[in-house]
Amino acid sequence: MPGYRFGKHPPKQDYRTLRFATYTTSKLAAPPASVDNLARVYKDVGVSDPAKLFPMDGNDTLGDCTIAAVAHAITVYQGFVSKTKVIMAKNAVTKLYLHLTGGVDGGLNELDVLNYWQSNVVDGDKILAFVKIDPKNHVHVQQAVQLFGGVYLGFQVQQNCIQEFDARQPWTPGPLTTDGHAVFATGYDQRGVTVLTWGNTQQGTWAWWDECVDEAYAILPPQAKKAGFCPGFDIEALTADLNQVAH
Repeated sequence: MPGYRFGKHPPKQDYRTLRFATYTTSKLAAPPASVDNLARVYKDVGVSDPAKLFPMDGNDTLGDCTIAAVAHAITVYQGFVSKTKVIMAKNAVTKLYLHLTGGVDGGLNELDVLNYWQSNVVDGDKILAFVKIDPKNHVHVQQAVQLFGGVYLGFQVQQNCIQEFDARQPWTPGPLTTDGHAVFATGYDQRGVTVLTWGNTQQGTWAWWDECVDEAYAILPPQAKKAGFCPGFDIEALTADLNQVAH
């Protein structure tokens, strides 16, 4: 039986964190009824096995889910943007995790991970920015998935989490535990979302999302600065705000 570990700390608040809602404009189209970015990635990189593209990354023995989700985001972005298969090595995932924790397997905060990634290259990849999404705003969540390939999110773990994962059943609401978990969402439909975790894909209902998800972020790759990359999202204003925050 494979092991499953959690490791996301409760959400950390920082008034300097940029917000998705600030940069939406009237030109930003309403999200389609469904988006499946994995299908596009599978086609572009020629691999359709999630266990190969998005492996466990040590999350069976370490609480490194926050970094495993970063590795999965890199694979999605590289397939989404450059049609290149990039899979972060397990030892690179665990090394970064232990570097950020100071060598202790104690989990991490998502905001700290994203701040590090914005300032440092991770596996040859450095992000332009990240913006916080109100998890209760499903339209913004869906728009972020469509525009940027996915959403980096964290949730408070429900008691039936592992049982439903093993049974290949969608996550549904349940009594909440004290654990937190980080995953990367790559698609959605009217029933719920698709996320990457533990070497596989997993569905989650919107009811589960509303009950359990406590933080969500859109991650902007450097290509977001290119004309037409994210129509309706004000990259110029975001870049100006980034410069202001940096100083």
